[in-house]
Amino acid sequence: MNTLYFRLVCFLLFFSQVTLWAQDTKKIIIEGSDFLDITEKEVPGAIVFTGNVRIVHEGVRMTCNKAYHFRNSNFVKAFGNVQMIQGDTLFMNSKYAEYNGNTKFAIATGDVIMRDPKMTLATDTINFDRNSQEAYYNTSGTIRDPENTLTSKSGHYYLNQKKFQFQTAVTVTNPRQTIKTNHLDYYTNSGHAYVFGPSTITSSTNTIYTEKGFYDTKKDEGRLLKGSRIKYKDRLIEGNDIYYDRKLDFARAKNNVKITDTINNFVVKGHYAEVYKQKDSMFITKKAVAITLFEKDSVFFHAKKLLVTGKPENRIIRGSNNARFYKKDMSGKCDSIHYNQKTGLTQMIGKPIFWNGDNQMTGDVMHLISDSKTEKMDSLKVLNNAFIISKDTVGTGYNQVKGQNLFGKFKDNKLHEVDIIKNTEVLYYMRNDKQELIGINKNVSSRINMILDGNDIETITFFTKPDGTIYTESELPENTRLLRGFIWRGDEKILSKEDIFPKEELEIDEKIQKEIKAEELKPNIPMEASKETLEYDKPAPVKKTPIKKKGK
Repeated sequence: MNTLYFRLVCFLLFFSQVTLWAQDTKKIIIEGSDFLDITEKEVPGAIVFTGNVRIVHEGVRMTCNKAYHFRNSNFVKAFGNVQMIQGDTLFMNSKYAEYNGNTKFAIATGDVIMRDPKMTLATDTINFDRNSQEAYYNTSGTIRDPENTLTSKSGHYYLNQKKFQFQTAVTVTNPRQTIKTNHLDYYTNSGHAYVFGPSTITSSTNTIYTEKGFYDTKKDEGRLLKGSRIKYKDRLIEGNDIYYDRKLDFARAKNNVKITDTINNFVVKGHYAEVYKQKDSMFITKKAVAITLFEKDSVFFHAKKLLVTGKPENRIIRGSNNARFYKKDMSGKCDSIHYNQKTGLTQMIGKPIFWNGDNQMTGDVMHLISDSKTEKMDSLKVLNNAFIISKDTVGTGYNQVKGQNLFGKFKDNKLHEVDIIKNTEVLYYMRNDKQELIGINKNVSSRINMILDGNDIETITFFTKPDGTIYTESELPENTRLLRGFIWRGDEKILSKEDIFPKEELEIDEKIQKEIKAEELKPNIPMEASKETLEYDKPAPVKKTPIKKKGK
C-alpha cells in the first residue's frame, strides 16, 4: 500500500468518524488538521493530529499544533500554541492543555494566559471547570485589568460573577495605592475588593488597616468593619465602622471612634465622627470628648457636638449643647464652649459655671486665659452678674462675693487675686489661726480686691465708699447670710473625667456597647458582596411610558 493510498484511507475513515461524532453533540469533534495518524503507533488508543488542529466541543473551540484524541474516553491532549476560546468572552493560551469532554474539565500548563474583556491572568497552570464556570490556579499568578495589577500564589476565578477569590498572600497595586491581604474577593468588572483578615491599603498619604472591609479601587472609597484604622504621618483614626473617600481625604467613623494626633498628644473620642483631613477639621458626637495635654496634665472637653478645626499649632475646639470640661484642679460647664489653642482663650458661653479648688464662679459670660507658652492658667474674666461662692472651712455657711464683672489672676493654676467691679457685695466668715469664728463680714462697695490662698481669703480691700459691718454669729440671722442671686451648685461639680458625661450620653454609650458586643458574638465571616457589586454590569431597567388613550 503506497503512502498516498494510505492517507486517503485514513481520511475516509476519519471523515466517517467525524460524521458520526457530529450526531452526538457531547463528543469532542476534531474539525480538521494538516495531518493525522490513526495507526495508534505513537500513542495507543489515540488518533494523532498534527498541524493547524481545530477542536470543537459544546461552545468551546480549541486550536493547537498537535493533538492526541482519545475517542473512547472523549478526551484530548493538545500541544504547542494551544488556544481555547469559549464564546466571544474567554480566551486561554498555553503550551499544553488537556480537556475532558465528559466532565468539561480542562487543564492548561506552560505560560498560561487567560483573558476576558476586563482582565488578563498569567500563570503556569490553570484548572478550568466549564460546568461551574470556575478556574483556579496554585502557581504564582498575575492578573491585570484597566485599574489594577494583582499578584498571588494561588487564586480562584468565577467567570459568571467576574470574581477572583484569593486565600493566600495577594497584592493589588495601582498608581494610587497597594492592597495586601491573605483573603480577597476581587470583581474585575467593578474593581470592587472585599478583604478579610489582616489587610493593609497603602498610599503616599496614609496606610489603612482592617480585618474586614470593602474597597472600590475605581472610586477610591471603601468601608472598613473590624479592627480598622487609618494612619497618617500625624494622625490616627480608629473605629468599628469606617467609611473612607481617598479623593476627598474624608473619613466617617462609627462606634468606639478614636482620633489621635500622634505628634501633639491630642485625642478625640466618640461614637460618630467626620474627619476632613485636607481641611484639618473633625466633627464628633455621641459621648464626644476631646483630650488635650495641658501643662503635663490632660484636659477633657465634652459637648453633645464637638467641632475641632485648624492645624495642631492653631487648633480650635468648639463644643455646643451641654459643654463641659475637666482638669484635675479645675472644671466647668456651660451651654457652649470655644477654645483657641494659639491664643489660650477658653470662652464659656451660656450659663457658665467654673470650679477652681473649692471656689464656684458664675456669670453671664466667662473667659479663661492661659499662657500658650508655659501652658499655665493666667487669668479669668467673668462678665455680668459675677458671683463667687465657697463653703466656710469649718461651719455650714458660705463665703460669697458678687459684682457686675470679675477679673482674676491665677498662680500655679489656682485663683490667687480677684478684682470685682461695680455694685460689689461681700459676705465671708472671718476666722483666726485656730479656725475660730471671729465675725461675719457683710459689706458693699464699688470695687473689691481679694488675695486668696486656696479656699482662704488672705486680704480683702474695699474701694470707694465701702459700707459694711462685722457681725457676731448671733447678731446675723440665718436668713440674711445669703446674698441675692445665691445658688450653690456643689452637687453639679465635675470631680472626675467620667463626670463630664451627662446621663443621656452614658445611655447612648451603653446602648452602642451592647450592639458592639452582640456583633462580636456573631460568626466572623467575610463581607457579603453588595447589590451594587453583583449588579454592576446589569443594564438599568427601561422605564415604560404609559400610553395615553385618545380622548383622555
